[in-house]
Amino acid sequence: MSDANATILVIDDDAALRASIGRLLRSLDLEARLFASISEFLESDPPNGPTCLVLDVRLPGRSGLDLQRQLAAANRQIPIIFITGHGDIAMSVQAMKGGAIEFLTKPFRDQELLDAIQLGLARDRARRENDEALIAVRERFTSLSPREREIMIEVARGRLSKQIAGDIGIAEATVKVHRSRLMRKMKANSILALSRMAEKLQLVPEEEPQYS
Repeated sequence: MSDANATILVIDDDAALRASIGRLLRSLDLEARLFASISEFLESDPPNGPTCLVLDVRLPGRSGLDLQRQLAAANRQIPIIFITGHGDIAMSVQAMKGGAIEFLTKPFRDQELLDAIQLGLARDRARRENDEALIAVRERFTSLSPREREIMIEVARGRLSKQIAGDIGIAEATVKVHRSRLMRKMKANSILALSRMAEKLQLVPEEEPQYS
C-alpha cells in the first residue's frame, strides 16, 4: 500500500485515536498529517499528491458533515472517510450522499480503515490524472489558430469537410489541410479521439431534445 506521494489527513479531537491512526499509517510509509480540529486543518496547506481525509463526524464547534459541505461548496475534491463513535443511519446516509468513501463506526478494524484509504487514494489519483490530462488538452487547443479551432468544433459536431467548406466559404482541400494540421497539434490519431477532446473542453453544446 506504500505510496511515497500520498498524504492522509486525519481530523479527530481524540488525541489517543489520532496518534494511533498516525502510527498505523506511518508504519506503511504513508505520510499522515494529524489535526485536532477543523480550524487547524483549514489553516494548513493542501498536499500536492494524492490525498484522503479521515474525518470524525462529531467535533467541537462544527461537525465533520459541515466540513464536507464546505469543501464541496469550495470545489475542494478530497475523498472523505468518516469515523464516529456515535453514528446513526441518517448521519451515514447524509455522509454517503455527500460523496463519502466510507462511514466507519468506532471501534473499527485497522484493515477496514486501510481498505477505505486505499480506495480514497485511488479515486483522488484518478481525478488528478484526469485534471492534468484536461489541462494538457486545453493548452494544445489554445495553440491552434482561430481557423483551426473553428474547424475542430465543426469536425466534433460531425460535419464533413465538404460541409464545413460550404459553411465557412473556403475550399474543401483547405479544410482538409487545416484538419490535418490541427489533429497533429492536438495529438489526435482519429476523428473520434478529436471529438472526445472537444467533449472534454465542452466545445460542442449538447443537442436539445426535440419534442413533437
